Amino acid sequence: MKLKRRQFLFFGSLSTLSAGIFSFLRSKNSNYTYTAAVANTVVAAKPKTKDLLLRFVSVADTGTGDSGQYSVARAMTKYHGQNPYDLILLAGDNIYTNGEIEKINEVFERPYASLLQKGVKFQAVLGNHDIRTDNGYPQMKYVNFNMLGRFYTFRRERIQFFALDTNNNADWKNQLVWLENELSISNAPWKIVYGHHPIYASGVYGSNPDFIKIFTPLFQKYGVQLYINGHEHHYERTKSINGTTYLICGGGAGTRPVDHSEWTDYSASKLSFAAYEVYPDRIEISGIDTDNRIFDKGIISLKST
Repeated sequence: MKLKRRQFLFFGSLSTLSAGIFSFLRSKNSNYTYTAAVANTVVAAKPKTKDLLLRFVSVADTGTGDSGQYSVARAMTKYHGQNPYDLILLAGDNIYTNGEIEKINEVFERPYASLLQKGVKFQAVLGNHDIRTDNGYPQMKYVNFNMLGRFYTFRRERIQFFALDTNNNADWKNQLVWLENELSISNAPWKIVYGHHPIYASGVYGSNPDFIKIFTPLFQKYGVQLYINGHEHHYERTKSINGTTYLICGGGAGTRPVDHSEWTDYSASKLSFAAYEVYPDRIEISGIDTDNRIFDKGIISLKST
């Protein structure tokens, strides 16, 4: 289901609320910098690093049950065998085509059986296909999606994650108030937000001007270093935009064409997932394809204040 930008025009009615909630003043001194490097190497086990805080992966637009999903799932499993992790951000469209929970075995439990057996925890958000059945409620109650609500937050070590409902029928008024409040009280050095829909994208749907207006000042104000999403069926990593990197990992089962924008650092139409290693001073990002090759590498650096 194509998400039309005009469906987000209701944000205009929230302008008074937004003015009270968000500060659009931009700091001249960001605490965060971004560097990037590109690689084309086979995934290999890394030596243990004592200062590694967390390793996790993200993937989206997965729930087809077809060969593409299984290929990515096998690559995720192989990566786990060499570089263990216990967290996967599942960024929406978890069950195609209409979010039918009866298909959960076909499109989730079987493809990721080995990871589930190893105790890897999925933390899901709802995509536009997921809400076609009972507004996504059955998925919210499904134990292996670990959803604490339509939007929720959780913490690992020094990293706090903020999971959003980015659908056009989301409870935007309450969700935006909640998000600013949670960001404002967080003392986590690393703040990562994820949802299904893109803010910046160079694919079929493109960037969302309303989301740019709403989210980018908020992310800058509270030091969100990373936003992760799907919906676009490609991989794309932006340059730092006012201190935030935007990462699309929507090649979890199929692909669509992608272009390259002025703010794009790397983009590829590949069946793939993204892997992250979080350290006290940096996040290392890897784009990994079904040939178990790292086709993209990027670094988000945390400056000392």
